[in-house]
This record gives sequence, C-alpha cells and structure tokens, in this order.
Amino acid sequence: MEGEKNMKTYLITGGAGFIGSHLSEVLLKKGDRVICIDNFNNFYSPKIKEYNIAKFINNPLFVLYRIDITDEIAMNKVFTENHVDTVINLAAMAGVRPSIENPILYQSVNCMGFQILLDCMSKHNIKKLVAASSSSVYGNNTKVPFVETDVVDYAISPYAATKKANEVMGHVFYKLYDIDMIFLRFFTVYGPGQRPDLAIHKFTRMIDQGEMIPFFGDGNTSRDYTYIMDILDGVMKSIAYVESNHVYDIFNLGESTPITLNKMLDTIERHLGKKAIVKHLPMQPGDVNTTYADITKAKSLLNYQPTTKFDDGIEAFVCWYHKVKELGIYE
Repeated sequence: MEGEKNMKTYLITGGAGFIGSHLSEVLLKKGDRVICIDNFNNFYSPKIKEYNIAKFINNPLFVLYRIDITDEIAMNKVFTENHVDTVINLAAMAGVRPSIENPILYQSVNCMGFQILLDCMSKHNIKKLVAASSSSVYGNNTKVPFVETDVVDYAISPYAATKKANEVMGHVFYKLYDIDMIFLRFFTVYGPGQRPDLAIHKFTRMIDQGEMIPFFGDGNTSRDYTYIMDILDGVMKSIAYVESNHVYDIFNLGESTPITLNKMLDTIERHLGKKAIVKHLPMQPGDVNTTYADITKAKSLLNYQPTTKFDDGIEAFVCWYHKVKELGIYE
C-alpha cells in the first residue's frame, strides 16, 4: 500500500515525557511508526508519563522500551531489533537547580547517554538526528536577543554545560560518520502536559491548593515561554529539514517574546481565578536573568512560525490542569 511505502520509523528517546509524548502522537497520526525509549524514572511521578502515552500505547505502530539511555547493551538491542530512519533525542536529566545538587548524575545521563546513542547510530548506519539542546547554554548573555552564533562557552549550571557538550560531541559524529543532525535550543516550553517541576505548572498547582509559592528575585526576570504546539511545529519542520539535507546545524526555537515572572504569575492568577500567596526569596544560583530567542534563522530555513499568545497558552494549560486534577493523576 502507498501509505506503508511512505511510512517512516522514528526512534524518540524520552518519548513518554512532555515534548516526547506530544511528538509521538503527532507522528503516529501521520501514520509513521514510533519507537519510544523512556526509563520512567522518579524525577517526577511516573504516573504522569503513563498518562501521557495512554491514548496511543495500544497503537500497533507504537513500540515502547522501558530502558535507560545509559544502558549500552539495552540500547544496542533496540537498534538491532528495529529499522530506524531518524532519531529524535529528547531524553535527559532536566532542570538547572537539580543539576547543581547532583552534577555527576547529569553528566552521566546527558553526556554518556547521548554518547551511547551516537555510538549506536554510527554502528547501525543511521544518518539522521534531531536533538534537544537548551536556551540555558547562553548563560547570562547580556546581548539580547540570543542568536545561534553567540559564544556559549560560559555556562552557569551543570545542566547547561551538558547541553553544550552534546552539541560539540554531535559535531564530531557529523564529521566522522556523516550523521546529519540538528540541535534545537528550546526556550522554556509550556502547555498541556508540562512537567510538574517547571514554574508554570508548579505555580498553578500551588496557587490552586492555597500553598505559598517561592518567588525568586523581584519579579522582573523574564523567560521566552514557548507553547508546546509551536515547539512541535519547529520539531516537525526540523525533522523534514534534516531528512532532506546533509547538515549539522543549531536552531533557536522560542516565541521571541520574553514574559516577566510578574506577568506570568498575574496571568495564571487570572485564569485560575485565585490569588497567589507569595514568599519572596533571593535569586537562586544557576538562574539566568532573561532568555530571549532570535528566531530569524529558524523562520528562514525551517519556516518556523510560532503563533500562540501567552494568554491563550496559559488558558489551555489551566484547562488541562483541571482535567488531570479531576482524574487524580498527581495524587
């Protein structure tokens, strides 16, 4: 059949996570096959990841491996058992502050895990890769907006350093083994399914439950919050781009519209219909003052077009939050 002839197989590491599960759903709806690797660790409740994939876990085109990317034997087994067209690497230990508390773990998972993935790709002659990087690589860059050509040698957290290291090691494998790849520097992704440790989700839950929220700094720090569907648009266009070109490249994926902490809090309060109880605290080590993406390159080469207004994105997130709260997923 024509559909089967055009079907591709995508291997997604971290495929049960926030971005990974959304991407899996999009690819499955296109009629492609998805191999999902996820270790369902306890960084946050594994029930959330189970919920993320519940709607398509029985899809015959979806294959789930509950393994860790640092398990070299298990990873090689996946590649031996499956034909893979393109790899999307989203697996990582995430978060700036936790990486300061446990830098060895972050180095092990984010760098060694990615190294094992690259080794598997080279051994099995797989030539296409899209990998998640992070806006955190820019550190406290005083020049805004952040451009892909900016120097990113001055990370201020272990997490950021691992992401920069992956970009460098990726270039090695591009040169040695002709693995075409794109690194996507994500800027604070939010929306339905967002991890519970991230600020929008954390603040929403705490305000809703009447808990005191930690408010670091004076509220004028800002983040370039990027809605999940806009990120997916960029990821899908990056996949198409890498599949059509011999390339090593890096792209910012953001909204290019920084939102202050004060505005973020006010927007959540309005959509929840509740006021926050705030505990003011000093800035935390590893936190940057602002993130702000220059997306000129992604618009030009990928036709990336973010369209979601922050107010609309928060409204969608709060609706999703109420739904999963009613289902008791987080209890």
